Amino acid sequence: MLKYHVDKMLLERPLKNIPIQEIVINKKVRLFMKREDLIHPQISGNKYWKLFHNVNNYLDKNPKRPYIISFGGAFSNHISAVSAIGSIAGIPTLGIIRGEELKDRWRDNPTLLFSRRNGMNLKFVTREEYRHKDKLTEFLQYEFPEALIIPEGGTNKEAVAGIKMMLNNETKDFDYLCTAVGTGGTIAGISMFCEGNQKVIGFKVVDDTSLDNKIFELTSRKNFNLIDSSFGGYGKIKDENVTFINDFKEEFKIPLEPIYTGKMMQKIFELIDANYFPENSKILCFHTGGLQGIEGANLLLEKQNRNLII
Repeated sequence: MLKYHVDKMLLERPLKNIPIQEIVINKKVRLFMKREDLIHPQISGNKYWKLFHNVNNYLDKNPKRPYIISFGGAFSNHISAVSAIGSIAGIPTLGIIRGEELKDRWRDNPTLLFSRRNGMNLKFVTREEYRHKDKLTEFLQYEFPEALIIPEGGTNKEAVAGIKMMLNNETKDFDYLCTAVGTGGTIAGISMFCEGNQKVIGFKVVDDTSLDNKIFELTSRKNFNLIDSSFGGYGKIKDENVTFINDFKEEFKIPLEPIYTGKMMQKIFELIDANYFPENSKILCFHTGGLQGIEGANLLLEKQNRNLII
């Protein structure tokens, strides 16, 4: 019965009709966006595909007491997606949340409140404990031997295999494939399964010098390039980011969130203006969802008396 519910969830979206939308910019290149944010109302973008094989392969083993555990920060898109899968499939979930100080304030956090309403149990740990997730994982696997424990951001071999489904015959027609990069799973999948003549660019939103090696370990291909688009650091939102996101939505009718896709698109516009891409290039950007994070970002911006994301 559990497997049936998950399969039903995975079929509640257009398998072959995720739109590719042109962003008309009147430059010497053509820019497009694949709208993976539209794939599912609660499990959007790359998170959907990262969890696809992880969850179904786990349920194929017919665990007697299914349980899904994962890790994330206060506004984690991944935690939100895992909680939604648990709710839809009827599987208990546990989120290990970075920041013990959130234990008494989770009701003020839209992401954590959504996850709790989906039935997810939340365990808050110190940042020091969180840094040692390998030890934490070993302890959790001992305590819950039948549980599926998914790493932070959902990045593992199963996730990389799932990202393959973001590519199809339509995506073969582009010179550049672009994605935001957090833990590296999405760019690893795009790198592994793209065409040999395509160039892959990852827009880093984190200051992690080990990302190159992490991605290479997942894909065994070195056909990607990483460009910094952190704009001051992971989770940092500058006024220029808010202005860009709002102007982009007004002009192209596409919402962006401020941590991943918003920063990627802002950097791509800067690169286009600097003639980074050869003339007549066709560039495809993947919208990796995460729009649930806008509400939390606006709460922080409001506290700082700054402009909000519309």
